[in-house]
Amino acid sequence: MLNSKTIGNRITAARKKMNLSQAELAQKVSISAQAVGKWERGESLPDILTLNRLAEILAVDLNYFSDLNQVHESDCQHFKEAPIAENNEPQTSNGKLPSWDMSEGNWVNADFSNLNNLKEKFSSSNMKDCKFRNSELSGLLLKNNNVDGCDFSGSDIKNSQFKGSNLGKNAFVDCSLVETEFLDCNIDTCDFTNADLTGAIFKSSNYYKNTQIHTVWSCVSFVAMNIESVVFEGTVENCSFESCSFSKVTFENAKLLNTFFKCRNLKRIKFVDCTADRMTYEFLKNGKADLTGVKLIEEEVN
Repeated sequence: MLNSKTIGNRITAARKKMNLSQAELAQKVSISAQAVGKWERGESLPDILTLNRLAEILAVDLNYFSDLNQVHESDCQHFKEAPIAENNEPQTSNGKLPSWDMSEGNWVNADFSNLNNLKEKFSSSNMKDCKFRNSELSGLLLKNNNVDGCDFSGSDIKNSQFKGSNLGKNAFVDCSLVETEFLDCNIDTCDFTNADLTGAIFKSSNYYKNTQIHTVWSCVSFVAMNIESVVFEGTVENCSFESCSFSKVTFENAKLLNTFFKCRNLKRIKFVDCTADRMTYEFLKNGKADLTGVKLIEEEVN
């Protein structure tokens, strides 16, 4: 398991291998020598941006800090001889910056905000109370993750995949989740306010007690879902609910357009001040939904 003491020991080992004092390292990172001392004693942790800068200065890749094996001064397998470009930025032999992988790690209170290109680098990780605000995360793959209390607000997470993961109390406020897939996940008490879920797929997952105010529901598919204690509002267009179970689900002030319901029982859905086109209305009627709160939209005749 990663912890501040482990990372501190690795900073110390890398610094000594580079023949740098704490003060010299601090100067290169533009922080105080006292801060370096706190890192090395395990009293505090550098944030991810600072870790990236440390990796460049100490000629290691970020895997050096995230490897679960204990590293000693005499066994620094993650050190590399990094050629120095004319602009003094360390590079690998192929001219690219060091790669890194945060998979299978344990991250608590880490700040990954404003980062790019995370993609598959956090699979099988435990993340609690971390920040990913305003990050470019398109194509992100989270597989077998436990993500609790994290803040993704303002991030681009389109075309991503969440598989076999537990997502609890996370903020996806103002996020783009366009064409993102949630498969075999537990999605509980998350905030999707102002999120764009156009083309998203929710499949074989639990969807409980989530906040969804001004959420964009367009071409969203719910398949074999357990949906409980949520309120859908606004326009729900070209969406589908297939083989889903519902409990304490409400559509309130919602406009339902061309939305497909193929579920065994729609009686547990409550409709309040909703409108629906003819197609959607007939799907609801066929599922024996209580339509007292649904007004049929009359088709215009040209």
